[in-house]
Amino acid sequence: MPDITVVAERREDRGKNAARRHRVGGRIPGVLYGGKKETTAVSLNPKDIISILRSAQGENTLFQVKVGSEGESVQAMIRDFQLEPIHHTLLHADLLRIAADQLLHLDIPVVLTGDAPGVKEGGLLEPVCREIKVECLPAAIPERITVDVSGLSIGGIIRLRDIQAPQGVEFLTEADVVLATVAAPRKEEEAAPVEVATEAPAEPEVLKKGKAATEGEEEGKE
Repeated sequence: MPDITVVAERREDRGKNAARRHRVGGRIPGVLYGGKKETTAVSLNPKDIISILRSAQGENTLFQVKVGSEGESVQAMIRDFQLEPIHHTLLHADLLRIAADQLLHLDIPVVLTGDAPGVKEGGLLEPVCREIKVECLPAAIPERITVDVSGLSIGGIIRLRDIQAPQGVEFLTEADVVLATVAAPRKEEEAAPVEVATEAPAEPEVLKKGKAATEGEEEGKE
């Protein structure tokens, strides 16, 4: 069972004015839906949602939602959220009820571990695919997909088919997707010899500058 509990309050009022009042009061509007139950309008403490989003699993975090002091706790995930575009403050959150036997489709981050020999040879380790789509039950949600690069030399690649899925997890991303590679070091291009001009600048160069200035003046008049 998730050890995080979010306490929500049932929300009867709707609309922009109501949402604004909730935010002024230190809460944000949200909805709790799914699980073959009716959608419930709620208000939430934004600090609870932000804390979950900043955790290791982020949006893939399972937690308990309790609606009201007497409400029943249900398992949920953050399905969507909205941020204010300038200050990036949280405005709204959608919470999805999650059943224990419900198959989930999630994007899991790829994390590279180990020291690639190709890097010691001067190569550059390049992560290619940063997230893998998986299918699993709630109890099997992985925090990350770990990829060992300790066998990568220069020019070597690791594809998804080269790694084993965690127990209870099925990869949905194509098996041929490249996860990481070690690129060869780039050779510095030889500098081309600089030709020394023996003639004075051509007159058209002066004309061009004069034309540009004239255009700027014309723009200023408009």
